[in-house]
Amino acid sequence: MRRADRLFQIVQFLRGGRLTTARKLAGKLEVSERTIYRDIADLIGSGVPIEGEAGVGYVMRAGYDVPPLMFSREEIVALVAGARMARTWGGLEMARAAEEALVKIEAVLPEALRARAGNVAIHAVDFLGQDPVDRAKLDLLESAADRRECVSFDYIDKEGKPSARRVRPLGLFFWGKTWTLATWDEHREDFRTFRVDRMEGIVPGDTFRDEHDKTLHAYYLHHGRSPTT
Repeated sequence: MRRADRLFQIVQFLRGGRLTTARKLAGKLEVSERTIYRDIADLIGSGVPIEGEAGVGYVMRAGYDVPPLMFSREEIVALVAGARMARTWGGLEMARAAEEALVKIEAVLPEALRARAGNVAIHAVDFLGQDPVDRAKLDLLESAADRRECVSFDYIDKEGKPSARRVRPLGLFFWGKTWTLATWDEHREDFRTFRVDRMEGIVPGDTFRDEHDKTLHAYYLHHGRSPTT
């Protein structure tokens, strides 16, 4: 859990007006009590009206709420639509995170804007039924790309020919029906793109350092596209 998310959760737990111990907060958030003490101190320093002390517990004065997020109508539509699409077509962890994001967005919006968020007319429907195995692959590949970890896997191309691959994952792309992975292929020493649903036995490996000619930016240039498209 990101620290910003943890601080948000601490505020939510303390909003009920009940005395809550650092041990209980640490258990809920799966961190150490020392981390909770540090987070509480930072929240107090930023102006959140939390009272209490270590070993006794903490409580937040009544009437405090998270400052409302101010978004335009168009921004709310973009956020909600994007979260709904990730929830429907993304990885399993991505879908759970999108669901939590929707809850958080609605929780901190003023009442008038909350109604707008609930009435966004853009929806994502999965008529084909996303394979849970493929959705789990997305989470694994996204994590590997984020951690700069090479991945090894078996691949079946469109002609049915199998091959073993070891690549640097650079980015995932959704094409409406399928996901593809942009990579730098370690063995072929060139950029390659793979359909995620044709990848099997994905295993993360050693970490790699970015090299200017083997990045996603370079991948775009290699294919004659602008990195911003």
